[in-house]
Amino acid sequence: MADYDATLALWQSSEGVGLSDADERAAIERYLTRNPGLSWVAYYDVQLIGAILCGHDGRRGFLHHLAVAEPFRHQGIGKTLAQKALSGLDAEGIEKCHLFVYKQNRAGQAFWNANGWLERSDLIILSTDI
Repeated sequence: MADYDATLALWQSSEGVGLSDADERAAIERYLTRNPGLSWVAYYDVQLIGAILCGHDGRRGFLHHLAVAEPFRHQGIGKTLAQKALSGLDAEGIEKCHLFVYKQNRAGQAFWNANGWLERSDLIILSTDI
């Protein structure tokens, strides 16, 4: 949680990252408490330059909000953050991980496809407010 403010600022400044009430401080703190050691940040000197939120429900993993600051992209930072998150899931016995990318986020889709992730055309995501 010590990195929350800097991480939120990165997410807010990153195209393709959709934020909601679920990303407020209390919600992120609950998420991190439920999923210790799975989310990561990257620093260059004292500047937070990358972040990924990761967790699982006991059977499937989920990646959220991978972002790398614009000047630091295309250096493997995003790939490293994702690999660290996936390694953490693997250590907990989670065998599959999902993520969500907005249809209009072509750069995000290209990144994940280039890193071995496959688009699922057999699923439709439905949501409701509780």
